[in-house]
Amino acid sequence: MLKAVLFDFDGTVGNTLPLCIAAFQKAITPLAGRSFSEREIVATFGPSEEGTIRALIPQFYEQGVEGYLHYYRELHSMCPAPFPGIPELLGDLKKWGAAVALVTGKGARSCRISLERYGIAEYFDAVETGSPDGPVKPEGIRAVLEKFRLAPAEALYIGDTASDIAASRSVGVPAAAAAWAQTAELSELRRNRPDLLFTTVAELHAYLQKQLSRDSVGKTEE
Repeated sequence: MLKAVLFDFDGTVGNTLPLCIAAFQKAITPLAGRSFSEREIVATFGPSEEGTIRALIPQFYEQGVEGYLHYYRELHSMCPAPFPGIPELLGDLKKWGAAVALVTGKGARSCRISLERYGIAEYFDAVETGSPDGPVKPEGIRAVLEKFRLAPAEALYIGDTASDIAASRSVGVPAAAAAWAQTAELSELRRNRPDLLFTTVAELHAYLQKQLSRDSVGKTEE
């Protein structure tokens, strides 16, 4: 019985990956005295943005973090709204009685900026953010399970990368691949064999409606 739906953020809730890269480039280029390619920046992903700054310009850590957050906020108009259908999906999940959580590698401060810009903070019953020391999504997923006293099979984690699938699987939570962003690598997601794969938010919405309606019927019959 599905009781909780957990979401990644970048590339799943919003098309914020290009924003993240642009903010990094704006913040670190003047400090480092050279530009960094998208590939160089993405290679550091896993930790929160503080971890990326630490990896690329450790001697300018504090300036780099503050600069990143400044440009992340300033450039947020690059992705002014969540993916179409996400707010409606979150609203319906609440109506259907599911717990809704966010488990992201983003740092707490940038996550707060985006949630406020998108006006969707109220939909999340729990928010677990990243760490500068390395990937912590499995721990974040476990924390949500503990908060709501759920078995792994009672939750679903939705993310757009192979690492999201691995993190979810390591905790025993079914993994749904979100393949609707332009940055999603569909072939890689398929190679990692998620439990479910959706190429549009509408497909995910229809699936969750069916699952939660069925679970509601089951509760009534019991």
